[in-house]
Amino acid sequence: MLERHDHDRVVELRLARPPANAMNTELVTAIADGMEAAVGDGAAAIVVSGQPKMFSGGLDVPALLELDEAGIRDFWAAFFRMNRTPLTLPIPVAVAITGHSPAGGAVLAIHCDRRFAAAGSFRIGLNEVQVGLPLSENFFVALRRLVGQSQAQDLAVRGALVDMDTAHRIGLVDELLDADAVVGRAIEWASEFARLPPFAMSSTLQLARADLAEVLARLEPRFAETATRHWFSDETQGAMRAMVEALAKKKRARG
Repeated sequence: MLERHDHDRVVELRLARPPANAMNTELVTAIADGMEAAVGDGAAAIVVSGQPKMFSGGLDVPALLELDEAGIRDFWAAFFRMNRTPLTLPIPVAVAITGHSPAGGAVLAIHCDRRFAAAGSFRIGLNEVQVGLPLSENFFVALRRLVGQSQAQDLAVRGALVDMDTAHRIGLVDELLDADAVVGRAIEWASEFARLPPFAMSSTLQLARADLAEVLARLEPRFAETATRHWFSDETQGAMRAMVEALAKKKRARG
């Protein structure tokens, strides 16, 4: 479900859990493990990419709804670790957003250092409120760092998904490229760090991330418990199950 491709000293970690790269415990664990392994192997930078037209469709809600409380708690702990990991590494992490990136896909992207997105009719955003999940503080802080307070509040409270042109205009993604160029451009950007003095670069990178890293460090002891409690609330369970049923109806209609 995760492919590794080495480009000299840049490691590309490509999500490969078709059809939507939906996030379950195994995938989010593999992403964090892959980042840490790349650092151990001497990578100068990391690029996380997806499949054509799909970066990640977010959480694997149908599968997660089948888990008991312990299983959901394990998932949230692994999900937190995936988003914390880019902030703790001594090297930069870029995201090549190759297509749609709602919810969990957007969360991963905004916790990384640079976002390159494929132009086209793709959508990105934190739509958690739409499916009954209150937004975690670190999600909001990460979003606010990119788009500012007013825009972040509007997007987060509405649970809005926006097209990539809008995402680029407001700063949610940094560069917008033709779909067949997005991964190559991310690798090109990442390759620049192999030429920089490593200690000076890494120290400055950690300084730039410090505000968000401090939020995650403060939240970590209670994140999984809080998210698990929200997950099993009547409001969230009702919204999640309604969403799954609506998607199943659409699939039956197409079939």
